[in-house]
Amino acid sequence: MKKINLVFTALTLTLLAGCSSNGAINNEKTRSYAKSHELVGQASWYGNKYHGRLTASGERYDMRAYTAAHKTLPFGAIVRVTNTTNNKTVDVKINDRGPFAKGRVIDLSHKSFEQIGNTKKGLAPVKIEIIDDSNTFRYKH
Repeated sequence: MKKINLVFTALTLTLLAGCSSNGAINNEKTRSYAKSHELVGQASWYGNKYHGRLTASGERYDMRAYTAAHKTLPFGAIVRVTNTTNNKTVDVKINDRGPFAKGRVIDLSHKSFEQIGNTKKGLAPVKIEIIDDSNTFRYKH
């Protein structure tokens, strides 16, 4: 009977450990991303021309969603983009690749860019912080 209780306890602890948060793993993963990706530079935005088209992740681009394109950050990562001129921030999900213009580090959806800058100017100096990388994926399709 003691052996059954011991096995049951071990099994229960194993299951509970599997359900617990893996924050330490994600924090290390985030630190690794932050060291190996360009996280300071100019942000731009994209809108009508791409609205409804498939992004590189396989999701449909929605210019009214809080999303962004980055050259290397994993799809699904949530990043905080801060305009270094006015300190306004927006949290966005990486779901596309780009920008492909020199000096730009992130392309924000129209809605996202409106939160931190003037869309008529088109560019804003930003810094990017990775705040959640627990739901990253390679491709959606």
